[in-house]
Amino acid sequence: MTRKIPIDNAVGMVLPHDITEIRPHHRGPTEEQDAFKGPAFRKGHIICSADIPHLKRLGKEHVYVLDLGPDEIHENEAAALMAKALAGGGTEISGQAVEGKINMVAAHDGLVKINTEMLFAFNMLGEVMCATLHNNTPVNKGDQVAATRLIPLVAQIKVVEEAVEIATKTDGIIKVLPLNSVKAGLVITGREVYEGRVDDGFEPLLREKLARFGSALHIVRMAPDDAEVIAEQITFCRDQGVDLIITSGGMSVDPDDVTREGITLAGAHDIVYGTPVLPGAMFLVGYCGQIPVVGLPACGMFHKITIFDLILPRLLAGEKISRQDIAALGHGGLCRNCATCKYPICGFGK
Repeated sequence: MTRKIPIDNAVGMVLPHDITEIRPHHRGPTEEQDAFKGPAFRKGHIICSADIPHLKRLGKEHVYVLDLGPDEIHENEAAALMAKALAGGGTEISGQAVEGKINMVAAHDGLVKINTEMLFAFNMLGEVMCATLHNNTPVNKGDQVAATRLIPLVAQIKVVEEAVEIATKTDGIIKVLPLNSVKAGLVITGREVYEGRVDDGFEPLLREKLARFGSALHIVRMAPDDAEVIAEQITFCRDQGVDLIITSGGMSVDPDDVTREGITLAGAHDIVYGTPVLPGAMFLVGYCGQIPVVGLPACGMFHKITIFDLILPRLLAGEKISRQDIAALGHGGLCRNCATCKYPICGFGK
């Protein structure tokens, strides 16, 4: 239960919650003031007479006195319980509750995995909330991945207990999977490159993309537009112990494009060809044994970000990509080709 006390009568009271102050950026005639949002007074602060004008500037004409019943819980305690339940493997709780909210951060570089069904059920309770990054977002150690809090200052304990139960059903709704450092093999296809008529543009691009996640190209081979030779080069890469095989070019409907046939001849299985993603509709992913094999369409040379950038972190996290995974990318699968690319801070692949 809460009681409301006029601010002028509040001297000596202990604040039961943080009081937030928001100051916009201000450029005055004599000084410049930075924007600020944070607690002006912390929970537990004892109000003194000098605080009264400040509290009034914040619009506080009353403060609350809390008399918690046996079935009630304060926002800070609720946030701590919920954060502990929500935070799965690869995440850490970032300090104590501030203004009733607790953040969760990545414990290491990796890939954010959100159980969206359970997150929905959690947020359907109404008096609790959890906001997260999108599922399958690459993050660095220390990046914020989620935050949780109680909506009211005080709630019934049973609501928080129900929220905790939902979160613990899945051993944490929020996880960060580590990314494996892999040795990749690249098979560059196309007679024009094989015979030296044009320079290859894929290799430097792929080296950069792999290095971004701590992986590297181990082998680079070339093959003409010949399915059997392409299959031989894929097999060679596999026999050299690579963890990932990438083929470049030759994925379109052109009759000379036989890379997909070569991947099949190399024994690849569980092949998914074609995606609802632009750029990257002609992308292929399959497996030679346990080794992922991807076929990159020519768009990978011309666009900064393609479906390969959506799938690569998931492969490095050890996921096996299915047709269902690919089909789900249609919602959010249209790149807007912004003049200045901000991926992954955009809707592509989300």
